[in-house]
Amino acid sequence: MVKKTVFEITQIINRSIMITIFVFVMMLLVDYFNVLTRGKMKNMVKGSRFKQYTIASFLGATPGCLGAFMNVSLYVHGLLTFGAIAGGMIATSGDESFVMLTMFPREALILFILLFILGIIGAWFADRIANFFSIVPCKECTLQKIHDLDDHQHHFQLPILQKPVEFSLFRYGLILIFVILLGLNILGIWGPQSWNWDEPERIILFSLSTIAVFIIATVSKHYLYEHIGNHIIKKHIWKIFLWTFFALLFVNIGLQHWNLEHFIKANIGLVLIISALVGLIPESGPHLIIVTLFAQGIVPFSVLLTSSISQDGHGMLPLLSYTIRDSVLIKIFNLIFAIIIGLCFFALGL
Repeated sequence: MVKKTVFEITQIINRSIMITIFVFVMMLLVDYFNVLTRGKMKNMVKGSRFKQYTIASFLGATPGCLGAFMNVSLYVHGLLTFGAIAGGMIATSGDESFVMLTMFPREALILFILLFILGIIGAWFADRIANFFSIVPCKECTLQKIHDLDDHQHHFQLPILQKPVEFSLFRYGLILIFVILLGLNILGIWGPQSWNWDEPERIILFSLSTIAVFIIATVSKHYLYEHIGNHIIKKHIWKIFLWTFFALLFVNIGLQHWNLEHFIKANIGLVLIISALVGLIPESGPHLIIVTLFAQGIVPFSVLLTSSISQDGHGMLPLLSYTIRDSVLIKIFNLIFAIIIGLCFFALGL
Protein backbone atom coordinates (compact mmCIF):
# COMPACT_ATOMS: atom_id res chain seq x y z
CA MET A 1 0.00 0.00 0.00
CA VAL A 2 2.82 2.39 0.93
CA LYS A 3 4.75 1.51 -2.24
CA LYS A 4 1.65 2.10 -4.34
CA THR A 5 1.06 5.50 -2.71
CA VAL A 6 4.70 6.54 -3.21
CA PHE A 7 4.53 5.43 -6.85
CA GLU A 8 1.32 7.41 -7.46
CA ILE A 9 2.76 10.55 -5.84
CA THR A 10 5.95 10.15 -7.90
CA GLN A 11 3.85 9.88 -11.05
CA ILE A 12 1.91 13.01 -10.08
CA ILE A 13 5.16 14.91 -9.41
CA ASN A 14 6.58 13.84 -12.79
CA ARG A 15 3.36 14.86 -14.54
CA SER A 16 3.34 18.21 -12.70
CA ILE A 17 6.97 18.92 -13.66
CA MET A 18 6.29 18.10 -17.32
CA ILE A 19 3.21 20.33 -17.41
CA THR A 20 5.14 23.14 -15.69
CA ILE A 21 7.92 22.90 -18.29
CA PHE A 22 5.38 23.11 -21.11
CA VAL A 23 3.76 26.11 -19.43
CA PHE A 24 7.11 27.85 -18.86
CA VAL A 25 8.18 27.59 -22.50
CA MET A 26 4.77 28.62 -23.84
CA MET A 27 4.67 31.60 -21.48
CA LEU A 28 8.19 32.47 -22.65
CA LEU A 29 7.09 32.36 -26.30
CA VAL A 30 4.02 34.53 -25.69
CA ASP A 31 6.03 37.08 -23.71
CA TYR A 32 8.79 37.06 -26.35
CA PHE A 33 6.25 37.75 -29.10
CA ASN A 34 4.54 40.41 -26.99
CA VAL A 35 7.78 42.37 -26.58
CA LEU A 36 8.62 42.06 -30.29
CA THR A 37 5.22 43.52 -31.23
CA ARG A 38 5.27 46.18 -28.51
CA GLY A 39 3.06 49.19 -29.20
CA LYS A 40 1.18 47.73 -32.17
CA MET A 41 -2.07 46.89 -30.34
CA LYS A 42 -2.74 50.43 -29.11
CA ASN A 43 -2.88 51.71 -32.68
CA MET A 44 -5.03 48.81 -33.82
CA VAL A 45 -7.73 49.31 -31.18
CA LYS A 46 -8.69 52.82 -32.32
CA GLY A 47 -11.96 52.83 -34.23
CA SER A 48 -15.47 51.42 -33.90
CA ARG A 49 -16.83 49.61 -30.88
CA PHE A 50 -16.92 46.34 -32.79
CA LYS A 51 -13.22 46.77 -33.50
CA GLN A 52 -12.64 47.31 -29.77
CA TYR A 53 -14.67 44.22 -28.94
CA THR A 54 -12.72 42.11 -31.45
CA ILE A 55 -9.26 43.29 -30.35
CA ALA A 56 -10.07 43.04 -26.63
CA SER A 57 -11.50 39.52 -27.05
CA PHE A 58 -8.54 38.45 -29.17
CA LEU A 59 -6.08 39.71 -26.56
CA GLY A 60 -8.07 37.96 -23.84
CA ALA A 61 -8.17 34.69 -25.77
CA THR A 62 -4.38 34.58 -26.18
CA PRO A 63 -2.77 32.20 -23.67
CA GLY A 64 -1.74 33.65 -20.32
CA CYS A 65 -2.52 36.95 -18.63
CA LEU A 66 -0.49 39.29 -20.85
CA GLY A 67 -3.47 39.96 -23.14
CA ALA A 68 -5.66 40.76 -20.15
CA PHE A 69 -3.00 43.12 -18.79
CA MET A 70 -2.88 44.89 -22.16
CA ASN A 71 -6.69 45.23 -22.08
CA VAL A 72 -6.45 46.84 -18.64
CA SER A 73 -3.79 49.21 -20.00
CA LEU A 74 -6.04 50.20 -22.89
CA TYR A 75 -9.05 50.59 -20.57
CA VAL A 76 -7.34 52.84 -18.04
CA HIS A 77 -6.17 55.00 -20.94
CA GLY A 78 -9.79 55.39 -22.04
CA LEU A 79 -9.28 53.39 -25.26
CA LEU A 80 -11.76 50.60 -24.43
CA THR A 81 -15.41 50.79 -23.40
CA PHE A 82 -16.78 49.06 -20.31
CA GLY A 83 -18.22 46.34 -22.54
CA ALA A 84 -14.92 45.80 -24.34
CA ILE A 85 -12.96 45.23 -21.11
CA ALA A 86 -15.72 42.91 -19.84
CA GLY A 87 -15.60 40.97 -23.12
CA GLY A 88 -11.83 40.76 -22.91
CA MET A 89 -12.10 39.23 -19.43
CA ILE A 90 -14.74 36.75 -20.67
CA ALA A 91 -12.25 35.54 -23.29
CA THR A 92 -9.39 35.30 -20.79
CA SER A 93 -8.44 31.89 -19.39
CA GLY A 94 -5.28 32.96 -17.57
CA ASP A 95 -2.28 30.69 -17.11
CA GLU A 96 -4.56 27.62 -17.24
CA SER A 97 -4.72 28.08 -21.01
CA PHE A 98 -1.15 26.78 -21.22
CA VAL A 99 -2.04 23.79 -19.06
CA MET A 100 -5.09 23.05 -21.21
CA LEU A 101 -2.94 23.15 -24.34
CA THR A 102 -0.75 20.54 -22.67
CA MET A 103 -3.53 18.27 -21.39
CA PHE A 104 -6.05 18.46 -24.25
CA PRO A 105 -4.79 20.66 -27.12
CA ARG A 106 -7.66 20.06 -29.57
CA GLU A 107 -10.40 20.83 -27.07
CA ALA A 108 -8.39 23.77 -25.74
CA LEU A 109 -8.20 25.41 -29.19
CA ILE A 110 -11.95 24.93 -29.64
CA LEU A 111 -12.49 26.51 -26.21
CA PHE A 112 -10.29 29.52 -27.03
CA ILE A 113 -12.13 30.16 -30.32
CA LEU A 114 -15.46 29.89 -28.53
CA LEU A 115 -14.30 32.25 -25.76
CA PHE A 116 -13.17 34.74 -28.42
CA ILE A 117 -16.63 34.71 -30.02
CA LEU A 118 -18.42 34.85 -26.65
CA GLY A 119 -16.15 37.73 -25.63
CA ILE A 120 -17.39 39.80 -28.58
CA ILE A 121 -21.02 38.91 -27.86
CA GLY A 122 -20.62 39.56 -24.13
CA ALA A 123 -18.94 42.92 -24.83
CA TRP A 124 -21.93 44.04 -26.90
CA PHE A 125 -24.39 43.04 -24.16
CA ALA A 126 -22.23 44.60 -21.42
CA ASP A 127 -22.18 47.96 -23.19
CA ARG A 128 -25.95 47.85 -23.69
CA ILE A 129 -26.44 47.10 -19.98
CA ALA A 130 -23.93 49.79 -19.04
CA ASN A 131 -25.85 52.33 -21.14
CA PHE A 132 -29.17 51.23 -19.62
CA PHE A 133 -27.87 51.67 -16.05
CA SER A 134 -25.79 54.74 -16.97
CA ILE A 135 -22.52 53.02 -16.00
CA VAL A 136 -19.47 54.96 -17.16
CA PRO A 137 -15.79 54.17 -16.62
CA CYS A 138 -14.41 55.85 -13.51
CA LYS A 139 -12.69 59.17 -14.21
CA GLU A 140 -9.39 58.08 -12.72
CA CYS A 141 -9.24 55.33 -15.36
CA THR A 142 -8.73 57.91 -18.09
CA LEU A 143 -6.03 59.74 -16.17
CA GLN A 144 -3.76 56.95 -15.04
CA LYS A 145 -0.44 56.42 -16.73
CA ILE A 146 0.86 52.87 -16.67
CA HIS A 147 3.86 51.54 -18.49
CA ASP A 148 3.99 48.78 -21.04
CA LEU A 149 5.52 45.45 -20.15
CA ASP A 150 8.88 46.66 -21.43
CA ASP A 151 9.38 50.43 -21.28
CA HIS A 152 12.96 50.11 -22.50
CA GLN A 153 12.37 48.62 -25.91
CA HIS A 154 15.95 49.21 -26.87
CA HIS A 155 16.94 46.76 -24.14
CA PHE A 156 15.30 43.93 -26.06
CA GLN A 157 17.61 42.52 -28.66
CA LEU A 158 19.14 39.27 -29.84
CA PRO A 159 22.69 39.67 -28.46
CA ILE A 160 24.02 36.48 -30.03
CA LEU A 161 23.41 38.02 -33.45
CA GLN A 162 24.97 41.38 -32.57
CA LYS A 163 27.59 40.89 -29.87
CA PRO A 164 28.89 38.18 -27.50
CA VAL A 165 26.42 37.11 -24.84
CA GLU A 166 27.36 38.33 -21.37
CA PHE A 167 28.24 35.46 -19.01
CA SER A 168 25.60 34.80 -16.36
CA LEU A 169 25.17 31.88 -13.98
CA PHE A 170 21.40 32.32 -14.23
CA ARG A 171 21.47 32.18 -18.04
CA TYR A 172 23.73 29.13 -18.24
CA GLY A 173 21.89 27.46 -15.38
CA LEU A 174 18.62 27.68 -17.31
CA ILE A 175 20.31 26.48 -20.49
CA LEU A 176 21.82 23.52 -18.61
CA ILE A 177 18.43 22.54 -17.22
CA PHE A 178 16.87 22.41 -20.69
CA VAL A 179 19.89 20.66 -22.23
CA ILE A 180 19.55 17.96 -19.55
CA LEU A 181 15.82 17.70 -20.27
CA LEU A 182 16.57 17.37 -23.98
CA GLY A 183 19.07 14.60 -23.26
CA LEU A 184 16.67 12.72 -20.98
CA ASN A 185 13.90 13.15 -23.54
CA ILE A 186 16.04 11.87 -26.43
CA LEU A 187 17.24 8.86 -24.40
CA GLY A 188 13.69 8.10 -23.26
CA ILE A 189 14.69 8.24 -19.59
CA TRP A 190 12.12 10.90 -18.66
CA GLY A 191 9.02 12.35 -20.26
CA PRO A 192 6.65 10.99 -22.92
CA GLN A 193 7.85 7.81 -24.63
CA SER A 194 6.20 8.05 -28.07
CA TRP A 195 7.73 9.87 -31.05
CA ASN A 196 4.65 9.57 -33.30
CA TRP A 197 2.09 12.31 -34.00
CA ASP A 198 -0.78 10.28 -32.55
CA GLU A 199 0.74 11.08 -29.14
CA PRO A 200 2.84 14.18 -29.94
CA GLU A 201 3.84 15.13 -26.37
CA ARG A 202 7.43 13.90 -26.78
CA ILE A 203 7.91 15.74 -30.08
CA ILE A 204 6.37 18.91 -28.61
CA LEU A 205 8.52 18.69 -25.46
CA PHE A 206 11.67 18.29 -27.59
CA SER A 207 10.71 21.20 -29.87
CA LEU A 208 9.76 23.55 -27.04
CA SER A 209 12.91 22.74 -25.07
CA THR A 210 15.03 23.54 -28.14
CA ILE A 211 13.22 26.86 -28.63
CA ALA A 212 13.66 27.68 -24.93
CA VAL A 213 17.42 27.12 -25.18
CA PHE A 214 17.62 29.47 -28.19
CA ILE A 215 15.60 32.24 -26.53
CA ILE A 216 17.44 32.01 -23.19
CA ALA A 217 20.81 32.00 -24.99
CA THR A 218 20.08 35.04 -27.17
CA VAL A 219 17.96 37.53 -25.22
CA SER A 220 19.44 40.56 -23.50
CA LYS A 221 20.40 40.66 -19.85
CA HIS A 222 17.44 42.97 -19.13
CA TYR A 223 14.97 40.56 -20.72
CA LEU A 224 16.59 37.54 -19.05
CA TYR A 225 16.29 38.92 -15.53
CA GLU A 226 13.16 41.09 -15.73
CA HIS A 227 10.92 39.03 -18.00
CA ILE A 228 12.12 35.46 -17.49
CA GLY A 229 13.48 35.63 -13.93
CA ASN A 230 11.41 38.21 -12.07
CA HIS A 231 8.17 37.78 -14.00
CA ILE A 232 7.71 34.27 -15.42
CA ILE A 233 9.67 32.28 -12.82
CA LYS A 234 9.12 34.28 -9.62
CA LYS A 235 5.49 35.23 -10.22
CA HIS A 236 4.06 32.31 -12.18
CA ILE A 237 5.95 29.05 -12.57
CA TRP A 238 6.20 27.95 -8.94
CA LYS A 239 2.47 28.63 -8.52
CA ILE A 240 1.68 26.66 -11.66
CA PHE A 241 3.64 23.68 -10.35
CA LEU A 242 2.00 23.73 -6.90
CA TRP A 243 -1.54 24.20 -8.21
CA THR A 244 -1.02 21.51 -10.86
CA PHE A 245 0.39 19.06 -8.31
CA PHE A 246 -2.39 19.59 -5.76
CA ALA A 247 -5.11 19.58 -8.44
CA LEU A 248 -3.85 16.24 -9.78
CA LEU A 249 -3.48 14.92 -6.21
CA PHE A 250 -6.99 16.09 -5.30
CA VAL A 251 -8.53 14.38 -8.32
CA ASN A 252 -6.50 11.21 -7.74
CA ILE A 253 -7.54 10.97 -4.07
CA GLY A 254 -11.11 11.93 -4.91
CA LEU A 255 -11.44 9.19 -7.50
CA GLN A 256 -10.00 6.51 -5.22
CA HIS A 257 -11.40 7.37 -1.78
CA TRP A 258 -14.29 9.88 -2.05
CA ASN A 259 -16.21 8.53 -5.04
CA LEU A 260 -15.77 12.00 -6.52
CA GLU A 261 -16.92 10.99 -9.98
CA HIS A 262 -20.27 9.69 -8.70
CA PHE A 263 -20.88 12.85 -6.64
CA ILE A 264 -20.15 15.13 -9.61
CA LYS A 265 -22.30 13.12 -12.02
CA ALA A 266 -25.19 13.21 -9.51
CA ASN A 267 -24.85 16.97 -8.83
CA ILE A 268 -23.60 18.31 -12.15
CA GLY A 269 -25.86 21.38 -12.01
CA LEU A 270 -24.45 22.37 -8.63
CA VAL A 271 -20.92 21.72 -9.88
CA LEU A 272 -21.56 24.04 -12.84
CA ILE A 273 -22.64 26.86 -10.49
CA ILE A 274 -19.64 26.22 -8.23
CA SER A 275 -17.31 26.35 -11.25
CA ALA A 276 -18.67 29.81 -12.05
CA LEU A 277 -18.27 31.01 -8.45
CA VAL A 278 -14.67 29.74 -8.39
CA GLY A 279 -14.02 32.20 -11.21
CA LEU A 280 -14.65 35.11 -8.85
CA ILE A 281 -11.27 34.42 -7.23
CA PRO A 282 -8.68 36.71 -8.89
CA GLU A 283 -6.14 33.88 -9.09
CA SER A 284 -5.32 31.32 -11.78
CA GLY A 285 -4.87 28.24 -9.60
CA PRO A 286 -8.40 27.22 -8.50
CA HIS A 287 -9.52 26.89 -12.13
CA LEU A 288 -6.94 24.12 -12.54
CA ILE A 289 -9.16 21.79 -10.52
CA ILE A 290 -11.93 22.16 -13.14
CA VAL A 291 -9.36 21.76 -15.93
CA THR A 292 -8.06 18.56 -14.36
CA LEU A 293 -11.57 17.17 -13.84
CA PHE A 294 -12.35 17.82 -17.51
CA ALA A 295 -9.08 16.20 -18.62
CA GLN A 296 -10.07 13.11 -16.59
CA GLY A 297 -13.48 13.04 -18.30
CA ILE A 298 -15.31 13.69 -15.00
CA VAL A 299 -17.01 16.99 -15.88
CA PRO A 300 -18.52 17.94 -19.27
CA PHE A 301 -17.36 20.73 -21.56
CA SER A 302 -20.14 23.03 -20.30
CA VAL A 303 -18.58 23.11 -16.82
CA LEU A 304 -15.12 23.89 -18.22
CA LEU A 305 -16.62 26.64 -20.41
CA THR A 306 -18.54 28.13 -17.48
CA SER A 307 -15.43 28.29 -15.33
CA SER A 308 -13.33 29.69 -18.20
CA ILE A 309 -15.81 32.50 -18.86
CA SER A 310 -16.13 33.44 -15.20
CA GLN A 311 -12.44 33.42 -14.30
CA ASP A 312 -9.75 35.68 -15.74
CA GLY A 313 -6.59 34.49 -14.00
CA HIS A 314 -4.55 37.43 -12.72
CA GLY A 315 -6.01 39.68 -15.41
CA MET A 316 -8.28 41.60 -13.05
CA LEU A 317 -5.63 42.38 -10.43
CA PRO A 318 -4.19 45.50 -12.15
CA LEU A 319 -7.69 46.92 -12.63
CA LEU A 320 -8.50 46.40 -8.93
CA SER A 321 -5.70 48.83 -8.08
CA TYR A 322 -7.34 51.51 -10.23
CA THR A 323 -11.05 50.99 -9.65
CA ILE A 324 -12.72 48.49 -7.34
CA ARG A 325 -16.18 49.51 -8.56
CA ASP A 326 -15.54 48.72 -12.20
CA SER A 327 -13.78 45.48 -11.28
CA VAL A 328 -16.76 44.30 -9.20
CA LEU A 329 -19.25 45.24 -11.92
CA ILE A 330 -17.24 43.34 -14.54
CA LYS A 331 -17.02 40.30 -12.26
CA ILE A 332 -20.78 40.34 -11.60
CA PHE A 333 -21.62 40.63 -15.30
CA ASN A 334 -19.19 37.87 -16.29
CA LEU A 335 -20.47 35.58 -13.51
CA ILE A 336 -24.07 35.90 -14.72
CA PHE A 337 -23.00 35.58 -18.35
CA ALA A 338 -20.96 32.45 -17.52
CA ILE A 339 -23.89 30.75 -15.76
CA ILE A 340 -26.31 31.55 -18.59
CA ILE A 341 -23.96 30.31 -21.32
CA GLY A 342 -22.94 27.28 -19.26
CA LEU A 343 -26.55 26.25 -18.67
CA CYS A 344 -27.30 26.63 -22.39
CA PHE A 345 -24.42 24.33 -23.32
CA PHE A 346 -25.39 21.91 -20.55
CA ALA A 347 -28.98 21.82 -21.88
CA LEU A 348 -27.54 20.92 -25.29
CA GLY A 349 -25.82 17.94 -23.68
CA LEU A 350 -22.30 19.33 -23.98
